[in-house]
This record gives sequence, C-alpha cells and structure tokens, in this order.
Amino acid sequence: MISYALASLPIFLAGDGEGFVPPSLEHEFNPPPLFFAGTPFEMNRILLIRLIAAVVLALILIWYAKRKQLVPGRRQAAVEALLDFPRVQIGHEIIGKEEAERYQPMLMTIFLGVLFMNITGVIPGLQIAGTSLIGMPLIYALFSYFGFILAGIRAKGAGAFFKDSLMPSGIPPLIYVILTPIEFLSNFIIRPVTLTVRLLMNMVAGHLILVLFFLGTHFLYFQLSGVIGFATGTLAILGGTAFLVFEIFVGAVQAYIFALLSAVYISLSISKSH
Repeated sequence: MISYALASLPIFLAGDGEGFVPPSLEHEFNPPPLFFAGTPFEMNRILLIRLIAAVVLALILIWYAKRKQLVPGRRQAAVEALLDFPRVQIGHEIIGKEEAERYQPMLMTIFLGVLFMNITGVIPGLQIAGTSLIGMPLIYALFSYFGFILAGIRAKGAGAFFKDSLMPSGIPPLIYVILTPIEFLSNFIIRPVTLTVRLLMNMVAGHLILVLFFLGTHFLYFQLSGVIGFATGTLAILGGTAFLVFEIFVGAVQAYIFALLSAVYISLSISKSH
C-alpha cells in the first residue's frame, strides 16, 4: 500500500506543491525508458514488469516439472490446483472432457499468462498490470482468435468451418444476405476486439483507482494536515486497501473470463452446428 503512494509521488511533485495533482494516463502508461533508450530494444517499466511476470511463471512451471512427486507437498499441490483449474473448470465444463485435453495447453497459457500479468498490479515495487497497455491484451486476444479458427479448421476442414461460421444451417437463403455480414463481424471482428478491450479497460481503471487513493492519502496526511487531513487520509487509505483486495479479485476474474470465452469460441468452432 505504501509503495503505491511512493511510486506515485512524481505525479504529485510535478505540480506546484500547493494542490493535488491527480494521476494521468500519460504518466502512468507511458513511462520513460529504463534501459537501451533510443534503440529497438528500449525497455520501460511496463515492459520490464511483463518480463518479470513471464520469467516468474516460467520458473514456477520448470520447478514443478522437475520436482513433482507422486505424493505432492503443499507447494506442489498449490501449483497443481492452479494448473487443474483451467483444465477442469474451463476446458471440461465448456468443451467437454474428451475434447478439452487437446486444447489444455492453449487454455492454460491464456489463463496463467493473463493472471500473472494482472497480479503484478498489486505487487509492491511493480504496482502496474502488464496488461494495462493494449499490446499484451491484444497478443492474448490474437492467440485466442487464431486458436479457435485453427481448432474449427482442424475439426471440420476450412470450407465447412467458414460455412458454418458465416452461414448457419436452417436459414432461408435470402436471409444470408443480411445474416452473413453480421456473423462475420460477430465471429471474426468483434470477438478479438471485445477480448482486448475488456481486459485492458479493467486493468487501466483498477490501476488509476489505486493510484488515486494512495496518492490522495499522501496529500491528505502531509499537505492538508490537521484533524480533517488525518480523518480524510485515514478514510482514503482504508478505501485504497479495500480496492487493493478488490483488484486482486478483478485480476483473477479477468483471467478466468478470458480463458472461459476462449473455450466457448473453441467449442462453437468444433461443434457441428451452432
């Protein structure tokens, strides 16, 4: 919690010292480069956070692969529960047990990748989600997008897949003139866009709320001062703490929804009709 206020102090100090300067999109989501400035390998704070999240996830999975035992300990059981969640609660429930195993690597990659990128938003010292810029949500959305297309082509063949997607059976021929463009927009344009925007906006909003609360706490305690400053500052830090817990929940839910929708799209692609 304190780290959020400390990380946001440059926003406050950028003002004239006499008033509260709220967080801005430019400052928060376009940070200056940290390494390799002016080169194609330029890395800012958000890129570094994404790299840290990916490395930590990779290390956890490598550790699990090398150290797993027949009778799991607490750490192994925790990792297995994390791996089983997208397989059972998403894959088996949406796609079906027989078909889901084929798509388990994809669903696990989406769920764990989005989850770890989201959780960096509440980790002290990092405190911004790796998915709070459009690049990472878009990559996961395209991964899901091409995943359900390839799944449909593999299950039905290219011709049958696109025919079922654009021209549902049982419709009078003249209706296809109106329905086919709508199906194209719905299945091949809107899906990746909504996946990207939903994740991005949730992470951006959550980060700004947290920064606003803890930056406000610093202002109320140290600039406003007095009884009013102490009372309102205390309310601000309590509200920030509540939203911090809520942001953990939102990060996990968004990872679940992203993987769930990906499983739904795969299920629709491989089904005989929808």
